[in-house]
Amino acid sequence: MATPGTVLITGTTSGVGLNATRALVAQGWTVITANRSPQRAAAAADALDIPKQRLRNVLMDLGDLNSVRRAVESLSDPIDALVCNAAVYKPKLKQPERSPQGYENSMATNHFGHFLLVHLLLDRIKASSHPSRRVVILGTVTANSKELGGKIPIPAPADLGDLSGFKAGFKAPVSMASGRRFKPGKAYKDSKLCNMITTQELHRRLHSETGIVFTSLYPGCVADTPLFRNTPRAFQKIFPWFQKNITGGYVTQALAGERVAQVVADPDFSESGVHWSWGNRQNKEGEQFSQELSDKATDPDTAHRVWDLSMTLVGL
Repeated sequence: MATPGTVLITGTTSGVGLNATRALVAQGWTVITANRSPQRAAAAADALDIPKQRLRNVLMDLGDLNSVRRAVESLSDPIDALVCNAAVYKPKLKQPERSPQGYENSMATNHFGHFLLVHLLLDRIKASSHPSRRVVILGTVTANSKELGGKIPIPAPADLGDLSGFKAGFKAPVSMASGRRFKPGKAYKDSKLCNMITTQELHRRLHSETGIVFTSLYPGCVADTPLFRNTPRAFQKIFPWFQKNITGGYVTQALAGERVAQVVADPDFSESGVHWSWGNRQNKEGEQFSQELSDKATDPDTAHRVWDLSMTLVGL
């Protein structure tokens, strides 16, 4: 078993983040959970009998950049690894919700909040002597056009366009990275594309200098995760059935959490710059592999511009 350490995980009140917490604690890791409600996070951990002595729950609203800063300032713990897991997905919205800084909320939470968090914790992770110094960011198949799920044109494939929304400051009336009209489902895909772009750029800029391993992953289709709680009720019933019985892509929340824990702690996942996947169809003895990412996720020029614009928008 790999040497236990201390990892900060965002979004642990349910789903993949909660199950990753359980898996890592079972391996002896200490987990700092970062959520809008530390009380809910603690209750969720109690419900799974996760030992309290291995947990610390901190208040962090990723949609509020000031909250991210306050949370990091409150931490005195050494941190060996970071898992950027939390995400919001509200495909039924007619108008964009806004963060306290005025940004469209799915981009604010899924990308900007995590982008800031990574930068605020880099020095601590760099200073760690742990063999698994890692930054792990959850990606999605729906934002990778190299996979079938990323080619689905409903509401539209992930596409940041010319980044005119970023350049314009991303505040009202701007709600999309491309500067075009608001599409809530696409806004989520775009934010997850930014997550995978960020991982690739972190690897290019910082891996050789710091030795930190930067990776992203798609743990499989967790079709019944609370991420989908804002989708139509019919979708919440049909989608899991479809993934279990038609595509074979369904993965339980527990298995997805175990896969995240592997990417954090297992020596087999120590290669930086990789997007880990287990495939769209889940074989019983399925092994991880390095999934090819789209040109949109790997283009160095796009990544450079996303990085620089994001630095400005989060105030770094």
